[in-house]
Amino acid sequence: MRTYDLTPFYRSTVGFDRLFSLLDQATGDGSPGYPPYNIERTGENEYRISVAVSGFSQPELSIVAKENTLTIKGEKTANENAPGKSEVLYRGIAARAFERVFQLADFVQVKNASLEHGLLHVDLVREIPEAKKPRSIPITSAGANAPQVVDGTADKAAA
Repeated sequence: MRTYDLTPFYRSTVGFDRLFSLLDQATGDGSPGYPPYNIERTGENEYRISVAVSGFSQPELSIVAKENTLTIKGEKTANENAPGKSEVLYRGIAARAFERVFQLADFVQVKNASLEHGLLHVDLVREIPEAKKPRSIPITSAGANAPQVVDGTADKAAA
């Protein structure tokens, strides 16, 4: 696997720390391929993350949204030594614990989560507040609408 050393960029740039740390995470081997997932765009500002969690029940899964991070965890509670259980000769179905972390853009919020047919669906929506949306500013000519003094303090100071 190719490795890239981004250390010289850390020394010569200011304000790009988050960008380089995201590049380090993307190129590193720290993100395993289990469980597989899809990210879909379902509308103009709506998204869906689908994670394959076959074999996990609802109490064994947890979803935590904190700041701009969405964390999905699965912990299998195996009771292999329970009386009356059969002996497993070969385990080919993965039942290991996992943790998937997704970086969310600003103003993206978790709307809903559902578990069906072994897939965990997390619906996301981007809701930009009115104060952050672009707004149109009307342009007026300077001669027609000259600024006017309301309280008259400028006239008193000139006199």
